[in-house]
Amino acid sequence: MSAPIASAQVLDFAALDGWQADDLRPALSAFRVTCNDIDGPGWQPVCAAAARVPDTPEAARAFFEVLFRPVLIGTPPALFTGYYEPELPGSPVRTPRFAWPIYAKPPELTEGSVWHPRAEIEARGLLRGRGLEIAWLDDPVEVFFLMVQGSGRIRMPDGSVLRVGYAAKNGQPYRSIGQELVRRGTHTLDQVSAQEIKAWVRQNPAAGAALLDHNPSYVFFRRLPSLSHDAGPIGAMGRSVTPWRTIAVDPAFVPLGAPVWVEADGATKVRRLMIAQDTGSAIKGAQRADIYTGSGQAAGEIAGTMKDGGRMLVLLPADALLAED
Repeated sequence: MSAPIASAQVLDFAALDGWQADDLRPALSAFRVTCNDIDGPGWQPVCAAAARVPDTPEAARAFFEVLFRPVLIGTPPALFTGYYEPELPGSPVRTPRFAWPIYAKPPELTEGSVWHPRAEIEARGLLRGRGLEIAWLDDPVEVFFLMVQGSGRIRMPDGSVLRVGYAAKNGQPYRSIGQELVRRGTHTLDQVSAQEIKAWVRQNPAAGAALLDHNPSYVFFRRLPSLSHDAGPIGAMGRSVTPWRTIAVDPAFVPLGAPVWVEADGATKVRRLMIAQDTGSAIKGAQRADIYTGSGQAAGEIAGTMKDGGRMLVLLPADALLAED
C-alpha cells in the first residue's frame, strides 16, 4: 500500500503563532525520551546534539531553531482532541460492586489478526472465566472509556494502585459513538463530549449498551508493575508520555518522536511545542492530534471536552530537508 499524499510547506519560525512565548525546555526533555527510537534520515545527529543542550531557555530555543525547520503538512484547520489516564476504583476480584472486568489478551489473538467484535465478545462471554481478568471495575461505561484511553490507574480497596496499559486490540475498526449520537439526531456535534456520552448511556441503560456495541473495537490490557507513580502511561513508542507535551498523531503523516508545534484554539487555547509519541485508532490525517492532558479527574474533564481547531506543524531536521532539495 502506498503512503498517503499530503501537501507540505516549509515555513519560518517567525510564522508560528506564540513560538517566542513558549519555554521549550519541557519539550526538549520529552524529545530526549524517545529521540533515539525515531526512524528516518537526519535524526541521529539531531539526537546526539539534543543530549548536549544546556538546561536554559535560550539553549533549548537555539537547538530547535538551528537544527529544525517547521513544515506544514496537509491543510488546516486541524482537529485537536484530548486524552488522559483515568484513575478508577476497582478490585482484584469480583464483588457485588465491582462486577465488570478488564481483560488481558487471549492467547488465540495473534498480532495483526481480526478477532470477534465487541458485541459478540460481550453477548457470548468469549472471555469470561478464562483467568484473563486483570481487575474488576464498578461501571461498564468506565470500562468502555478506559479502552478508549488505553491506559489507567486502578485504585484497589486496600489503597494500592494498579497501573494498566494497552496490550492489544481485536483488530476491528474504531467507530465513534459520539458521531453515532449525532447521526441519530439525539445530540448536535457541539453537545458531544465524553462527559455527556457517559451521562446519556447511564440514563438510557438498554439503548446505552447498544450504543457502546456500535464500536466493534475492543482493547486488552497488561499490568505495568514497574511503572513508577510519577511516570506517565506508556505511549506507542514504548516510553512514558508527558502531560501537555505529548500528542498522539497519525504516523502515516507525522514521524513518531518528531517535535510538533501545536496551535489549538477553543476553550483551552494552546501554543506549545509537543512531541509525537503516541497513536490512536481515531487519530487519522495530517492535521489531526490527540493532546495528552495528564492523569486523574481534572485531566479527564479537560480532555473530555476538547474538540478544537487550529493547525499543527511538524519540526523536521533541517539537514534532511536540504538534502531533498
